[in-house]
Amino acid sequence: MVALAVPGLSALKRLCSVTLFLSQLYVLSGRAGSLMTTEHSKQQFVSTKGVTSPSTNTPYTRATETTEIPSYVSKCPSNGLCSKLPPDCMTCKTNFSCVYGKPATFDCKIKPQIHCVDQGINEVENFTINMTCQFCWQLEPTDYVCTNSTSCMTVSCPRQRYNATCTVHDHIHCLGNRVFPKMLYCNWTGGYKWSTALALSITLGGFGADRFYLGQWREGLGKLFSFGGLGIWTLIDVLLIGVGYVGPADGSLYI
Repeated sequence: MVALAVPGLSALKRLCSVTLFLSQLYVLSGRAGSLMTTEHSKQQFVSTKGVTSPSTNTPYTRATETTEIPSYVSKCPSNGLCSKLPPDCMTCKTNFSCVYGKPATFDCKIKPQIHCVDQGINEVENFTINMTCQFCWQLEPTDYVCTNSTSCMTVSCPRQRYNATCTVHDHIHCLGNRVFPKMLYCNWTGGYKWSTALALSITLGGFGADRFYLGQWREGLGKLFSFGGLGIWTLIDVLLIGVGYVGPADGSLYI
């Protein structure tokens, strides 16, 4: 009985030893695989870090050509006479020592991307222009345009002025700044007609229609309830409107 149990026990011990050996072998093989994977990842990281990616550090940029067109090009007609070009299309060597009011000649050069010709239909870059020696603010009023004010009184004594900003026309050549300030008399209209105001003053002035038309409603109510000041106020208004002394309430001029 004891003899039979001893061989069975020894076989069981051998089976346990084999199982333990296989489990240790499996664990060791797993650690070795993980170590190999980690080492391979490190080597790959080092190799990746050592090699510079051209797409990261040196990005590819396409060479862009400058195609912007200067703003003055739209004002400059192509293949026209150089002397007829606007001042914005050229650069001139002006001489401020010229005699005021006398003709003067200046050397000019066209700006980039501008094409013009001389009298012989030859394309040139350097040319001369003839102009009167005077500053831009000394030009005639027809040679420049100024801003208008709608807040000053045109009918006042003394006549009011306002600060305007004036710009010289493109075809006019002059010395100095082409945009300049200037004091001008108030000269604007709100759409009131002198003939309409006079007609209302003669026909319906006794009811204040002329004053209502000009926007002077207080005076209009006074004439309405006083029947034109018994006719006296009506006659006075006819004279005042006729000579232009009484004007629109907003201070504008008659049409």
